[in-house]
Amino acid sequence: MNENKQQQQHPPQQRKRRRRENTNDGVGVVDADVDVKQVKTKGLNEIITSLILLEDQEKNDLEELEKANQEERLQLEENHSKRTRAMMDYYSDLQDYHKDAERAEGTRKRKAKANAFAATNVAAMAIGTAGGAEDSVSSEQNLASNDKAPAAGPQRRLWVKNRSKDWWDQCSSPDFPEEEFKKAFRMGKETFDLICNELSSVVAKENTMLRDAVPVRQRVAVCIWRLATGEPLRLVSKKFGLGISTCHKLVLEVCSAIRSVLMPKYLRWPDEESVRRIKEEFESISGIPNVVGSMYTTHIPIIAPKISVAAYFNRRHTERNQKTSYSITVQGVVDPRGVFTDVCIGYPGSMTDDQVLEKSTLFQRANAGFYQGVWIVGGSGHPLMDWVLVPYTQQHLTWTQHAFNEKIGEIQRIAKESFARLKGRWGCLQKRTEVKLQDLPVVLGACCVLHNICELREERLDPSLKFELIDDAMVPEIGLRSANAMKARDTIAHNLLHHNHAGTSFLS
Repeated sequence: MNENKQQQQHPPQQRKRRRRENTNDGVGVVDADVDVKQVKTKGLNEIITSLILLEDQEKNDLEELEKANQEERLQLEENHSKRTRAMMDYYSDLQDYHKDAERAEGTRKRKAKANAFAATNVAAMAIGTAGGAEDSVSSEQNLASNDKAPAAGPQRRLWVKNRSKDWWDQCSSPDFPEEEFKKAFRMGKETFDLICNELSSVVAKENTMLRDAVPVRQRVAVCIWRLATGEPLRLVSKKFGLGISTCHKLVLEVCSAIRSVLMPKYLRWPDEESVRRIKEEFESISGIPNVVGSMYTTHIPIIAPKISVAAYFNRRHTERNQKTSYSITVQGVVDPRGVFTDVCIGYPGSMTDDQVLEKSTLFQRANAGFYQGVWIVGGSGHPLMDWVLVPYTQQHLTWTQHAFNEKIGEIQRIAKESFARLKGRWGCLQKRTEVKLQDLPVVLGACCVLHNICELREERLDPSLKFELIDDAMVPEIGLRSANAMKARDTIAHNLLHHNHAGTSFLS
């Protein structure tokens, strides 16, 4: 009866509806779980998308930065090429100008000689006319006898002013003291005689009907004394008893002979055997292997030129001396003894050391692979290249880099001291000279050759002639031009430290 009552209280339809409600409640729970999962998935997708966008943005920024750096590097290279081309065009025009000036000067000299010769002929004719007038006053008998047997007149000579040669006669005497001779000519008598013998066949002149030629020893002495003292030509004229123009001509002739005859013999790049010896000597000095030369660039003061004044203006010397300065450059490479093995002379003083290097024959030979596998040590004004080894120039150096710079400085000091002896020995390089700009390379080349002869023959320089060399080197715009050279320099610095060649022996 109870069951019947319950069935009556809960009919079948009600029980079906209750089961349907229970079933609907389960579906609601499942739908809620699905919504939560979708929200989480959507959040993760948004995060991943954000990360991907950030990564893409960073990648784009890096590409834009690299592109900007590439464009800047290309712009710098293009500007450098433009400056180089402009400088080369300028020097080409300058050389053409000098050639035109030389041709004009040669034409002027030829005309002057022709005028002088014509004047001599006129004077001779005048003398002959005067002689004929005197003969006309004489008797007819003398005229007849003169017609029968004409007499030859005396040889005519140019009038030459008598000048004293006592000083030179005293110096050329065998009894003249060696020390006094060396003080006057910066070399001993044997070295002087060697130079005279080498140049005799080139500078010797023959006597003429008009005058006697200047002897070879006196010609060479005029040139060397002028280079050694740098005295004005009027004082040279008084010392040697010659005319001022004659002294000037002799200086240029002998310098040209030195350049053509002695330079190929005494100033040249060393052969293989000499290169091997030079490497060993430089390595014993610094511990750096494969060094074949020490390079330095100095400036020679000149009078302000009439053309291209701005090119020869030396701003660094002007600022230091508080006086307007003009100069030309001399770049040289020396061996361990201070003997020049390569020189580059004559570029304007406004050019920096690296610009002079790029114009030199040394640089052209290096581009042809001539110096492959060896180092030429330069200063802070030269760039680091596959064949040029220079010190570190950044502000904050490591201890290894500082020790490397000290060793490089020892090699660089050899070239600097050699240039100091060059200027101390030849006083004409210390002050503005009277030599024309187009003749200066010949004169300076002769000084370098004579310096080599004195160094090879161990002619000691008088301490009183010591010259303090000051040249302001500027760090080049592009100082590092080879990644391989950077690695090689770091390796050398590390090896110096590792093998106790950099002042670190106390650590072992």
